[in-house]
Amino acid sequence: MSTEFDLGALLAERGAERYELHGRYLNHQLPRMLHTIGFDKVYERGEGAYFWDADGNDYLDMLAGFGVMGLGRHHPVVRKALHDVLDASLADLTRFDCQPLPGLLAEKLLAHSPHLDRVFFGNSGTEAVETALKFARYATGKPRVLYCDHAFHGLTTGSLSVNGEGGFRDGFAPLLPDTAVPLGDLDALARELKKGDVAALIVEPIQGKGVLEAPPGYLRAAQELLHRHRALLIADEVQTGLGRTGDFYAYQHEDGVEPDLVCVAKALSGGYVPVGATLGKDWIFKKVYSSMDRVLVHSASFGSNAQAMAAGLAVLSVMENEQIVAGARLTGDLLKSRLTALIDKYELLADVRGRGLMIGIEFGKPRSLKLRSRWTMLQAARKGLFAQMVVVPLLQRHRILTQVSGDHLEVIKLIPPLVVGEAEVDRFVDAFTEVMDDAHNGGGLVWDFGRTLIKQAVANR
Repeated sequence: MSTEFDLGALLAERGAERYELHGRYLNHQLPRMLHTIGFDKVYERGEGAYFWDADGNDYLDMLAGFGVMGLGRHHPVVRKALHDVLDASLADLTRFDCQPLPGLLAEKLLAHSPHLDRVFFGNSGTEAVETALKFARYATGKPRVLYCDHAFHGLTTGSLSVNGEGGFRDGFAPLLPDTAVPLGDLDALARELKKGDVAALIVEPIQGKGVLEAPPGYLRAAQELLHRHRALLIADEVQTGLGRTGDFYAYQHEDGVEPDLVCVAKALSGGYVPVGATLGKDWIFKKVYSSMDRVLVHSASFGSNAQAMAAGLAVLSVMENEQIVAGARLTGDLLKSRLTALIDKYELLADVRGRGLMIGIEFGKPRSLKLRSRWTMLQAARKGLFAQMVVVPLLQRHRILTQVSGDHLEVIKLIPPLVVGEAEVDRFVDAFTEVMDDAHNGGGLVWDFGRTLIKQAVANR
């Protein structure tokens, strides 16, 4: 009897059980939800910005694993780097040496991050946020962290404390001392800072939920207020960083913004190995790690592992060599302009916003009586159903994967792999136009599915 493990044979034998296995052993609500909205597809492989099913049909990915697949799936440079690092048989994670890859990745990452000096490597975006929260509280000696309404910074306890969505927080109290302030409201920020106990403000330059951008000048003015009160600015670039918005970081779209701490993750992984990074100013790190006794006061068991570091180095190399940031800006501008041109054509289309390849499509109450009555019926059942009604035919009819940008929001967020180009823009806009035509004509798959969603929403009550 062979003792070898054969992954291919296991998948061939048991792969068809994927939804049954998940429902039995993991989050049982996920397969139920996927089945309800018709997303229970079986994807066989992926490459670049596409998936393929067993019949060879291609699907355009406009979700990128919620931003993880910045370079698309299985980029050959990242793939080779991981083969190389495995073949090197490095003495990894001894815990009592200094391997070269973490230092090399930190050096390369900081080269894109003016005014920041040091890096802590963890394993995810939420860990990067947890690190920033701990460092800010220790460095300032203050307990309270401010965050913005509608923010999303992760789901572990610390990052949940600065999460602006009540549905995620409910039932998990008590959390860390925190206070929400409206994004862009400098007066609200000033009022909280005057209380003297604020360690930091954590902010997404463009919020993932709803794709809401900080108003022009807000980040710089907030930074000045914070520093005046000896508090720190934390930029959460977990989703917006590494080229997503057409600059390396989203905060760089505004002159003079120099965050004290920056959180990145997602795209740094190359879509292969989980990794998170917290970048910060030298004085903050030196205060946290103030003596040899405190050398391990904050650490991560798998932080700085060789596979993650190799993936990160390969990702940054590809971004530089293939001009990924500039490409994201150009393709994003093209996609946004073509979608914006549709606003006057479709009364259900309220707004198109965002930067680079992070675009929000918002739907709103129509003018005509027939459409308005249907819209009102959907809103009475559950806000956000119309956006879901658009997402489903995009997948079912056009094989394009998208998703709403948050619960109870009539917004679709487009965050495709940064390698998409004009062909993918054409495919998406053509499909979106057809779905919107269907919705405005009052029939077809859009409104048929709407009736299904209304029944489901009423049943869930």
